[in-house]
Amino acid sequence: MPPTDRIRDHAGQGATTVAAHRARRRLRADQARQLADLLRRQLLTDGFPDGTLPHESTLAADYRASRNTVRQALDLLRAEGLVARLPGVGTVVVAQKYPHGLDRLMGLAETLHEHGRVTNEVRTMGPVAAPAPVADRLHVPPGTDVLYIERLRRLGGIPLSLDLTYLPLDIGTALLGADLENTDVFRLLEAVTGQRLGQAEITLEAVTADAHSAAVLEAPRGAAVLMLERLTHLADGRPVDLEFIRFRGDRISMSGLLHRSL
Repeated sequence: MPPTDRIRDHAGQGATTVAAHRARRRLRADQARQLADLLRRQLLTDGFPDGTLPHESTLAADYRASRNTVRQALDLLRAEGLVARLPGVGTVVVAQKYPHGLDRLMGLAETLHEHGRVTNEVRTMGPVAAPAPVADRLHVPPGTDVLYIERLRRLGGIPLSLDLTYLPLDIGTALLGADLENTDVFRLLEAVTGQRLGQAEITLEAVTADAHSAAVLEAPRGAAVLMLERLTHLADGRPVDLEFIRFRGDRISMSGLLHRSL
C-alpha cells in the first residue's frame, strides 16, 4: 500500500475512534440527565427520608447505570443546589423545593400553610397611572390610576417570590390599611368586595433574574426564575388582580392535575 494511502487509512480510523468516543460521551450525558430527572423527583417528594442518598454503587445497580453515569447525574443535581457531597457521609439533600399547585386558585400562604408561615415585606405601595397593557387587562382606561404593590414573600424567613401587583383603585384603596404583611391579597379582595374569586388566567415561563430581582430574592445574579403572570377575576367575571410573580426556581416546584379534552 502506498504511503499516502496508509496515511489516509490511519486518519480514517482515527476519525472513527473520535466519533465513537463522542457518541459514548453524548450517550452517557443523556443517561445522566435521565437519571437526574428521576432522582430529582425523589428528592422533591421525600424519597430519601433520612436526607442521604444511597451509595453510588447502589444507585448504579438500582437504575442499571454505570458509576460514571451516576456521578454525572449527581453532579447535575449538585449544580442545582439540591445535594452536596459530605466526606465520610456521602451525598445528602441540602435544599428543599416547596410545591405550588397550578390547578387551584389559592394565595401563597394558603398553598404553603403546611410548610410554615408566609410573611410579606411590602416594598412599594401606592397609586400609579396604568400602563396600556395593565389598563387593557384590568378593563380600565389607559392612564387611569391603579394601586401598585410590590412585595417580597418569605417562608420561614427564606425569600421565595417577588410579587408585582396591580389592582383597580376603587378596590385597591380599601387595602391601604389592611394587614398585607400577614394576609394573602386573595383573602383581602374577597373580604373587600364581598365576592368569591372566580378564575384566573396564568402564564408560566422561565426568565433570567435582573440585578434588582436577584438581589431582593438573594439569588445568584443571572439565575433563572419562574415568572408567573396571573390575571384573577371575581366570581362575576370582573378582572381585579394582575400579578407578575418571580419565584426562585430552586425553591418552588409547580404541579397540577390536567384532564384530557378534545
